[in-house]
Amino acid sequence: QTDGAATEAPTGSPTAAIETPTSAGTSSASDCTGTDENRTFYESVAAAVDWTVYCPVLPSGWFVETGQYRLAGGGRLAITYRGRGGARFTLDEGAWCPNESDCTPSGTDVSAAAFGDREGTLVATDTGNFAIAVDAGSKISWQLVGEALDEPAVRIFGAALIALGG
Repeated sequence: QTDGAATEAPTGSPTAAIETPTSAGTSSASDCTGTDENRTFYESVAAAVDWTVYCPVLPSGWFVETGQYRLAGGGRLAITYRGRGGARFTLDEGAWCPNESDCTPSGTDVSAAAFGDREGTLVATDTGNFAIAVDAGSKISWQLVGEALDEPAVRIFGAALIALGG
């Protein structure tokens, strides 16, 4: 599932116009960033798996670059958004990483950080990016990786994830 539709070139900072959701808990996919096709993608995954699916609420100028899911082995969702200046935002969710050392980008744990309604660990990666990992190494886990995004942007994007189903 991908959204190849061209959109207006993003402008401003990657965190401009983003608002953190005011209530935790399950929301509707209609609140997710993207097209109706993107929202249907999230709804389909959330309806088919036993774990909570998260989708982002991003500022304008972000669009889906790639997205896929599989249901085998407990289910996995992987989706990448692209913004201005080469910025990317990737989510991996579900049964995607059985061993923490193989999946979470190497780096230094910085502190706790929100991943929607969950608490994760903010990692300053060895490549100069930031990631938020939740339940790394568990059968079901969640991860956000920001590329060409600073720490405040990754924290804001992590806090702005909304839960669907689960």
